[in-house]
Amino acid sequence: MTDEPDLDALIASRLCHDLISPLSAIGNGVELLEMTAPPGPELSLISESVEAAIARVRFFRLAFGAASSAQAVGRSEIVALLDGLSRGSRLRIEWEVAGSMRRDLLKLVLLLLCCAETALPHGGRITVSGRPDAALRLRGHGPRLRIDATAWERLREAEIDPAAQPSEAQFAVAAKMLRAQARPVTIDTGEHGIEIAL
Repeated sequence: MTDEPDLDALIASRLCHDLISPLSAIGNGVELLEMTAPPGPELSLISESVEAAIARVRFFRLAFGAASSAQAVGRSEIVALLDGLSRGSRLRIEWEVAGSMRRDLLKLVLLLLCCAETALPHGGRITVSGRPDAALRLRGHGPRLRIDATAWERLREAEIDPAAQPSEAQFAVAAKMLRAQARPVTIDTGEHGIEIAL
């Protein structure tokens, strides 16, 4: 008997896939308008918003969508994705991992990035370093952290909160992956920083 597919991840992949096309069409329309009309703050705002939305949907597709250990994502694609996500944001994400990464491992790392992002509501910097075939480390620093102690403790123990809210989905999905892989994780939090090692 084969394992059932992860239906939640398949739905997330489908939604993200279907959203990219209309967002890209809007972006193309804005480019055409910019060629025929004088540039103005309105078009700039629309263009920046569309770019941010496309970057976020692509990120969500990798973080919450279906992922296989047989697939790999190249470093240049990961860096471009995170650069697009950081553009116009108070949060900068730096990818210092060499080489490509298995898609299922990248999914876990991106979910943990989402978790770290919730701890940095005032912006800051998240650095991902290490080696895909060994230890990986996420370090987040910012002017002020907001730590939900319960959510982070559940993540440490790979426990899923049965009453999790939509804003906490990344904690639940990451905990599920950590439990399924029996993968240990170390989380340290401080006044201005957070560190996740796996």
